[in-house]
Amino acid sequence: MKNVALHHELHMTLSLETQDLTIRFGGHVAVNGVSCRFRPGELTAIVGPNGAGKTTYFNLISGQLRASAGSILLDGQDITRLSVPLRTRAGLGRAFQLTNLFPNLSVEENVRLAIQSASGVHYDMLRPWMTRRDLIARADAILDSVALGGRRDVAATALSHGDQRKLEVALMMALEPKVFMFDEPTAGMSVDEVPVVLDLIARLKQDSSKIILLVEHKMDVVRSLADRIIVLHNGRLVADGNPAEVIASPIVQEAYLGIAPGKRTA
Repeated sequence: MKNVALHHELHMTLSLETQDLTIRFGGHVAVNGVSCRFRPGELTAIVGPNGAGKTTYFNLISGQLRASAGSILLDGQDITRLSVPLRTRAGLGRAFQLTNLFPNLSVEENVRLAIQSASGVHYDMLRPWMTRRDLIARADAILDSVALGGRRDVAATALSHGDQRKLEVALMMALEPKVFMFDEPTAGMSVDEVPVVLDLIARLKQDSSKIILLVEHKMDVVRSLADRIIVLHNGRLVADGNPAEVIASPIVQEAYLGIAPGKRTA
């Protein structure tokens, strides 16, 4: 029992937190004093109407934007001023709305480079990649887990949009992040491709040591995946809780779903 308790305690030490996080663009406050703590073993969906600040908040956490005020803590360490590569090294992994791959390299080579980066393995003329059976096995396992095992020799640029998104998830898995960040993962996908990516994210949820953040505007996706929803409106955090309660709250019905007070959703 002691080992189980220790394992649980180790999981719970992971934390990601924003404290009064704010960014201004001229006179416009796009994210306004947002304080929120994210827990391992929980998928949090970040939602809100267009212009609410949800993607800007995401960009502040992952490092694409620098905060005007406030702080971001990962495992209690202040990462607010760290560059994107240093945040990645610290354990933040992000998949973008637009795929961020090496287009002319094969699927396997893309994953291999991510594994090498995470493992601290550099090119060695005396010990080429193909001799590292341990790393090859890891690359193969990741590709199989995202249903790309049969496409390992295909150039990334030749993949369908859906398969490119799957490859993005594979790259994140290869980097072994503490925090998975997904920005509208089903954007631009065909109806047939959406379930595959949602299943991938659902499987990542099974690892209770990870934090998963999801920016999404499709409420059916949010309902199927989220353990918790936070809602941003005009740059402020206006709701935070379990999906059923948040979706039913008057401020979300009006601000996000466009339903006037007093009218019920279907």
